[in-house]
Amino acid sequence: MPIQETFPEGLKPIGKIKNADGVNFHFVWGPGRSDAEAFKDENVKAAYSARGEKQEPLGVSGTMVAVDWDSCVADGACIEACPVQVFQWYRTEKDIPAIQAINETFEGTGSSVKEERKDYTDKADPIREHDCIWCMACVSVCPPQAIKVDQSNQEFHEKEAGTFVKMESGSANPHAHD
Repeated sequence: MPIQETFPEGLKPIGKIKNADGVNFHFVWGPGRSDAEAFKDENVKAAYSARGEKQEPLGVSGTMVAVDWDSCVADGACIEACPVQVFQWYRTEKDIPAIQAINETFEGTGSSVKEERKDYTDKADPIREHDCIWCMACVSVCPPQAIKVDQSNQEFHEKEAGTFVKMESGSANPHAHD
């Protein structure tokens, strides 16, 4: 079950992953799904077991570059394909359970090399979502189709962040009447 085509409709922010630059962050949208690919993947299940961690529904990390962490099987094709290194293996920066990564702050110093994931519990996180160039390379290579890139989802992000400014019709400048 790939990321929902209608993402983020029907979901709500359950947290945010902050960039240590103090400016950029992305929401994590939930609820998560325990019927997605990661819960059926033998490599993922074995890795959680080896760590003694409970595998639990996580949700979708990111809004314009959205990775369904419940579908993500830590293949790394997205990390390898991205020409601007939007993604990092989050566990290579902070080796904590994914559920704890929600509401954490990351420097963005984790690995952006496919083969450097910690194990199959690791997730590709769009820590540099703000650097995306909309090439869609990550979407086309993800085996479980866990990624959706949609620049128009910025409105969802801004509405949740409280920074959305409605453009007046016929005006390209939202501050034209200030």
